[in-house]
Amino acid sequence: MKIENNRVVRFHYTVSEPGREALESSREREPLAVLIGHGNIIPGLEAAMMEHVAGDRFEVTVAPDQAYGERREGLVQRLPKKHFRQARLLPGQQVVLDTSNGPRAVTVVKVGATVVDVDLNHPMAGKTLRFDIEIVDVREAEQAEIEHGHVHGAGGHQH
Repeated sequence: MKIENNRVVRFHYTVSEPGREALESSREREPLAVLIGHGNIIPGLEAAMMEHVAGDRFEVTVAPDQAYGERREGLVQRLPKKHFRQARLLPGQQVVLDTSNGPRAVTVVKVGATVVDVDLNHPMAGKTLRFDIEIVDVREAEQAEIEHGHVHGAGGHQH
């Protein structure tokens, strides 16, 4: 079965910047499961997966505009330290903050006595990314998955 919109794909990935060590990989855990066509992965990766089938293995390079966007200057914000759960914060550390729009990954820029400066750009913003992909399986999505816009069950969301 080919990958197309409203199909569930389970896949392994390794992501890196071209010519550099891996930033992240799923190879030591369960494959990632996504519902295609619902914005659950970056656009460049989703487009590269189309028409592939279970067992396919391929590499793709994704430009920033098809990944996490360009870095935007001026996205450093000063926040009270009380908003951070971590006891010790260090510049360069990536943490997840709870926001009114849900969890958001930020990078610590500077730590003061009572405030923390954070960069709100996605940690991979502005980066060209190289993915090594292995398609594990492809299946038709259930109607409830399509309605909810994400995968249910193993590797997906649990209701």
